[in-house]
Amino acid sequence: MSQDSAAPEAARKLTGRRRREVVAVLLFSGGPIFESSIPLSVFGIDRQDAGVPRYRLLVCAGEDGPLRTTGGLELTAPYGLEAISRAGTVVVPAWRSITSPPPPEALEALRRAHEEGARIVGLCTGAFVLAAAGLLDGRPATTHWMYAPTLAKRYPSVHVDPRELFVDDGDVLTSAGTAAGIDLCLHIVRTDHGTEAAGALARRLVVPPRRSGGQERYLDRSLPEEIGADPLAEVVAWALEHLHEQFDVETLAARAYMSRRTFDRRFRSLTGSAPLQWLITQRVLQAQRLLETSDYSVDEVAGRCGFRSPVALRGHFRRQLGSSPAAYRAAYRARRPQGEVGTAVLDAVVPAQVSAGIRRPPSPLDQGKPQSDVYAPGRPSFPGQRSAP
Repeated sequence: MSQDSAAPEAARKLTGRRRREVVAVLLFSGGPIFESSIPLSVFGIDRQDAGVPRYRLLVCAGEDGPLRTTGGLELTAPYGLEAISRAGTVVVPAWRSITSPPPPEALEALRRAHEEGARIVGLCTGAFVLAAAGLLDGRPATTHWMYAPTLAKRYPSVHVDPRELFVDDGDVLTSAGTAAGIDLCLHIVRTDHGTEAAGALARRLVVPPRRSGGQERYLDRSLPEEIGADPLAEVVAWALEHLHEQFDVETLAARAYMSRRTFDRRFRSLTGSAPLQWLITQRVLQAQRLLETSDYSVDEVAGRCGFRSPVALRGHFRRQLGSSPAAYRAAYRARRPQGEVGTAVLDAVVPAQVSAGIRRPPSPLDQGKPQSDVYAPGRPSFPGQRSAP
C-alpha cells in the first residue's frame, strides 16, 4: 500500500517481552552511515519537550563486530541479536551489498520478531534483508529506484513498486533511498502518535512532515548491470537509439528472433519490468530531456520521442510524473539560470545508456563534448507533483 494510504490491517498483538515503544535498529558491517543514522536520530533522541513521545532505542549488531561503515569508521553496537526479542518495531536501515546474502542468524531473528507481532521496517537496501528473510513474499514493497529491478529479479514473489517513496503493508514497511527513510520514519511516528507529533518531529529535523510525489521524478530507468552480457542487450540498445521512431514491442521481439510472449517473459525476468512499460517510460524520460534542453514545442517533442500524437505524450507524461509537459518545462526553467537551455544541445541529449557499460555510439554532434555530459538529465520538483498510479 502506498505512502498516502492507511495500513491495511490493525497491528497484531505483541507476544512475549516485546513492547510497542521499543525500537530495535539492526546494523551490519559495510552499511552506509547516513541511512544507518536515520532511525537512530528519529527514535533515539528524547524530544518530549517538543511534543514527540519517546521511544526506547536498541541498537543491535546483526553480526560480529566491530562494524565498519562508510569512510572506514568502526561502530560497536551495545546490543546483539538477542535484544530484538524486546522490540515492537525492528528497523533494518541498510544492507552492505544487494548481491550478497545476509547472515542466517539475523534473518531468523527477523522472522521470529515478525511471527511474534513486531513491525518490520526496511529502509533503502534494507528491503533486500527483509526479502531474504521471506517477509516480503506476496507483498508490495519498494527500495531505491536504482536497485528495484534487481530486487524484482532476485525475489520474483515480491511486488516491487519503484515509484513509491515508501510502502506501508501493515506489519512490514519499506522505503526508497536515503531521504525516503526519513519519510517512512516520520510516517511511523504519525501512525503511532498522530499528525501533531510527526509534525513536531519534522520541524526539529527541518524536513517536510509529508512529501508529495514519489520516486518518479528521480528515476533514471536504466536496466540492471546483469543485462550487459545478455543477448537482449543489443536489442535494448537499438531501442534507445531509435526512440524517435514509432515502433512497438513486437518490433523488438522480432529483432530478438523471439515470439512476443517469449520476449515479454525473457525481458521481465531480466529487468523486473514489462517491455511495454519500459519502452513507454524510456520515451517519457527522453521527453523530459528534450523539455529540459531544447526549445521545441510539446508537439515536436512528442514526435521526436516516438509518440504517435501529442495527446499520447501528455497522457503518459502526466501518469508518470503527475504534471503536463508544459508545466514540467516551466518548473525546470524556473530553477535554472537564464540562457542554459537551447536547441544547440538538443541532439546531443539522446538516451545514452541501457545500463552501466552499454552506450550509444557518439554522434557527430557530440564532438568536443565530454561523454559524461551527453547524458545529464535534471530532476526538478514542483507543487502538485505526485507518483504515478
